Amino acid sequence: MRTRIKICGITRVEDAAEAVRLGADAIGLVFYPPSPRVVSLQQAKTIVKSLPPFVTVVGLFVNQDRAEIERCIDEVQLDLLQFHGDETAEACSGYIRPWIKAIRMREGVDLAEVERTYNSASGLLLDSYQAGVPGGTGQCFDWRRIPSTLASRIILAGGLDPENVDQAIQQVHPYAVDVSGGVESSKGIKDATKIEAFIAGVKRGDN
Repeated sequence: MRTRIKICGITRVEDAAEAVRLGADAIGLVFYPPSPRVVSLQQAKTIVKSLPPFVTVVGLFVNQDRAEIERCIDEVQLDLLQFHGDETAEACSGYIRPWIKAIRMREGVDLAEVERTYNSASGLLLDSYQAGVPGGTGQCFDWRRIPSTLASRIILAGGLDPENVDQAIQQVHPYAVDVSGGVESSKGIKDATKIEAFIAGVKRGDN
């Protein structure tokens, strides 16, 4: 089975179009205000309206109020919610959308226990840990920490780029990979050449 691809931190219609044209399965829209990749509701709606069918739109939130999340769901056609903060499983549940939980791979994280805690999630997104930074660190973590038994539930993130994604896939065999900074020319601005190289790297990893 091929590895699915999510391009996160999309802020422009043209970047979404290039990501989809080149083969991305999903795009990520960041609704966390402190992020340099945050989009307004109007930006998000414009981007989503431009997409063809069968592209998954993921909304990213970090410890945000339920009312704020529900407003995004009401106004933007989100297919999947991504919780990237310290949300409990209960806090992630109860929306009318499936969801994934991002786990920052700090020392001592027990992924088997995390899987039990968030067993109603559609998957676990594993990201690098950096104190005070909820995501987008651009750093890799030790992929050997991922149990092979969980591989089919894993969306691998954290420092992936066109040069290392094939190795990551061959080592971890995740369900999907997630990239943001690794395919940018500047924060929030995607580079089509890097996206193309990243997707080529994914295909190498799958072979």
